[in-house]
Amino acid sequence: MSETRQILGERGERIAEQFLVGKGGHILERRFRSGHRDIDLVAEWTGRGGDERMIAFVEVKTRASPDYGGPLGAVHWRKQRELVKAARDWMGRFHRPGDAYRFDVVGVVFGGTTGPEVVHVENAFTVR
Repeated sequence: MSETRQILGERGERIAEQFLVGKGGHILERRFRSGHRDIDLVAEWTGRGGDERMIAFVEVKTRASPDYGGPLGAVHWRKQRELVKAARDWMGRFHRPGDAYRFDVVGVVFGGTTGPEVVHVENAFTVR
């Protein structure tokens, strides 16, 4: 990956993180590594009593402009498979009884006149 793309991706991840925190999430992990696989963000939302928590494994896709297709379509079946494997590793290390899980995708697109556009898709795909 070129340095420019890496910088763009890191910038998109920071924006996605701020967006999720703004929606009441708490970031547990940034770039969780499991061998050669990674999860961009692991976010948590807790229930009112604090004993229930929803864990979201978040893939962030960033684009410099909307000209070459949206970022959400880039999470194809192979990427989903890799995310699931990394998520299983995370769950094996940090699972608590009562945890619920989902896979989210956050798309960040630059190039607009009002700043980056952020799209958050909760439960973007399910595990079969």
